[in-house]
Amino acid sequence: MIASELIDKVRRIEIKTRGLSQQIFAGQYHSAFKGQGMAFSEVREYQIGDPIRNIDWNVTARFNRPFIKVFEEERELTVMLLVDVSGSNEFGTRSRFKRELMTELAAVLAFSAIQNNDKIGVVFFSDHVERFIPPKKGKKHILRIILELLEFTPVSRGTNIPEAVRFFTHATKKRSTVFVISDFMVKSREETKAVSDSLKLASRKHDLVVLQTTDPGETVLPDVGLVRMLDPETGQSRWIDTGSRKTRDKFSNWWKEIQEELVRNFKKSGIDHVTLKTSEDYVNPLIRLFEKRGHR
Repeated sequence: MIASELIDKVRRIEIKTRGLSQQIFAGQYHSAFKGQGMAFSEVREYQIGDPIRNIDWNVTARFNRPFIKVFEEERELTVMLLVDVSGSNEFGTRSRFKRELMTELAAVLAFSAIQNNDKIGVVFFSDHVERFIPPKKGKKHILRIILELLEFTPVSRGTNIPEAVRFFTHATKKRSTVFVISDFMVKSREETKAVSDSLKLASRKHDLVVLQTTDPGETVLPDVGLVRMLDPETGQSRWIDTGSRKTRDKFSNWWKEIQEELVRNFKKSGIDHVTLKTSEDYVNPLIRLFEKRGHR
């Protein structure tokens, strides 16, 4: 993509997602995402029932009557996006590829963050961490993120979500709101458990949200006879007889079981999760998710 085309695409995404971020959150951004903890606000005179541990002894001694420190929930957030850039995201059978959907989701969340004066950072990952953009504020920073999302080419095509989560937890000590944006194309129960365990561990310190992208073509094999199938992450291929009902049913059941297990594990760990399809609008599912969080 030449420079002028890239700039035009960045602008189009900016215009679309900036408006969508206002529509999706509608002023409820901070009710959906909690602050870092409690921060000192002011000092006032002690009242019966106030916790003694909050007494400010210096001010109390100065005025010869008890004063306490008042704390408020910190409102500035650090938002981190863990974005899957593996080979399986270069797939789409409907209106767009999964990577295009992920780019828009990341842009919506980024503009929501800067509109609320929050920091936003990004981790691009495949089967290792491809790039880390530390959290910062400002429109210039957001446009850099969008540009990276559009033109970034990963070194590897595989996926390792636990490795990305481990990197993030070591790189970011401050409690953050974390969006893991991935298709979660896990291939075994062992991999499902590894992904779930890593997210569960991270959720003990951070506010974790899973945004899973899918395409209808991934869940059902079409009946088109003998087809050579390519794994975009490993580069391996094999011939599949899609004309066999048994083969098609086995594939659909395997996909369903793996995904259901993932969702069960997310629920057990208290991790919010939403599935977003390339064939559907993502605005309403996001609104429902964030409204649910805001009413807790």
